[in-house]
Amino acid sequence: MIELKSLAEIERMHTTGQFVAQILSELSELADVGVNLLDLEHHVRSRIRQRGARSCYWDYAPSFGNGPFRNVVCLSVNDAVLHGLPHDYALRDGDILSMDLAVGIDGWIADAARTVIVGTPADDDLRLLRATEEALAGGIEAARPGNRLGDISAAIEAVATYYGYPINTEFGGHGLGRTMHEDPHVPNKGRAGRGLKLRAGMTLALEPWFARTTDRIVFDPDGWTIRSADGSRTAHSEHTIAITEDGPLVLTRRLPHHADLAST
Repeated sequence: MIELKSLAEIERMHTTGQFVAQILSELSELADVGVNLLDLEHHVRSRIRQRGARSCYWDYAPSFGNGPFRNVVCLSVNDAVLHGLPHDYALRDGDILSMDLAVGIDGWIADAARTVIVGTPADDDLRLLRATEEALAGGIEAARPGNRLGDISAAIEAVATYYGYPINTEFGGHGLGRTMHEDPHVPNKGRAGRGLKLRAGMTLALEPWFARTTDRIVFDPDGWTIRSADGSRTAHSEHTIAITEDGPLVLTRRLPHHADLAST
């Protein structure tokens, strides 16, 4: 069942989204050569506690995964792309780090992910990251009332095809609002003009992610961390959006006048 949100409810999600955007910006600044993933995890724990927010990841226990998730942010390095468990690892020059964060404030959820390159970037990694960002922008642009869910998926797929990256359809975007995962599932591949009709009030997390040379994935022994099956590098970009009569509103894009929101 898909719950359409009112403008007031969307604004409450926007408040949460600005907090998520703030924290991801802080992590992007903190991620540097020699920084331990556990330091980033504890930074996020502290910021969530200060804000009186709630981590959507802590105690998360879906059908996949090995027991409840006991971290507040997903940190995935190089060939890891989704659900990376923060662990005792010091970032190295040239690492790709994907950071995925979902938080609730006053009962309303926002979810976003950002990928950064630590230290000296390689051209191939910059290209991969750029592809996910462009695919995300294309998916957002297609998220308009009267369009179909397939229009979003097809826009994401078109960018991946242009760059020559294969697409995995096991994990993609999703609805969200009062909980982290709601209907509908939003694949990163699809046919324009097909699928669910988009309506104002729908709120979605769009999250294109690509591996450089494969669409197959494997899980680490921890039961959570998802990697490219061939060890090729990966990148992941995600925003929470609301579909409005005036077009898509990106709830997790940081706004200048919300600069101090995370500390309120």
